[in-house]
Amino acid sequence: MPTPQRDSLSHDFLPTLETGPVEWVVSDALVDYETALTEMEAHVARIATGEGHERVWLLEHPPLYTAGTSADDADLIAPDRFPVYKTGRGGQHTYHGPGQRVAYVMLDLKRRQQDVRAFVSALEAWIINSLWHYHIRGERREDRVGVWVRRPEKGANVEDKIAAIGIRLRKWVTFHGISFNVEPELEHFSGIVPCGIQEHGVTSLVDLGIPVTMPEHDSVLRAEFEKIFGPTEQISL
Repeated sequence: MPTPQRDSLSHDFLPTLETGPVEWVVSDALVDYETALTEMEAHVARIATGEGHERVWLLEHPPLYTAGTSADDADLIAPDRFPVYKTGRGGQHTYHGPGQRVAYVMLDLKRRQQDVRAFVSALEAWIINSLWHYHIRGERREDRVGVWVRRPEKGANVEDKIAAIGIRLRKWVTFHGISFNVEPELEHFSGIVPCGIQEHGVTSLVDLGIPVTMPEHDSVLRAEFEKIFGPTEQISL
């Protein structure tokens, strides 16, 4: 199978000031959403005051739904199915759960590019280039945030979302980030209208026939992250 071309729209988001490597944290156990949010916001505050290093935190949550700042209550189809958290990230409703790799990205854009749109594009490029490692062509859409995969076997114009993006900034420090479907229970997405989009579905690496473990996928994510955002250093919380 030919190797697909890398994303030509990826942005060089290497720091313009000396910051040291980005902390790379991987949590093996499921992390409660409120616990993660508290720790993430505390670390963002440390970064903003110069007391903390930039960080990417990879984790999985127990099954839950989150509602972003643009969420429509009508898109929450099964409000009693899982806990629902209102969150300050951009976007609408999404599902988090085991088998989905959530990456909370805490970077100081004052040291990189103070350009939110370019940052989102860089996150998309990170996801797209990670997908190309498996010979899967991920694509961005101007009218829909996230990364999409064409499913011609389902129909001529069918596309499924494989990764979602929802971010927030505070004093130019980013938080929240991406969620990448490795092997979640896709049926759990049926309790919401994912990201407010009814015309398309969701997929995962395993659904696309790619049997990959979470540690294997983490290695791909780390390698592709470093090509766009710079070196990382693995630490433990």
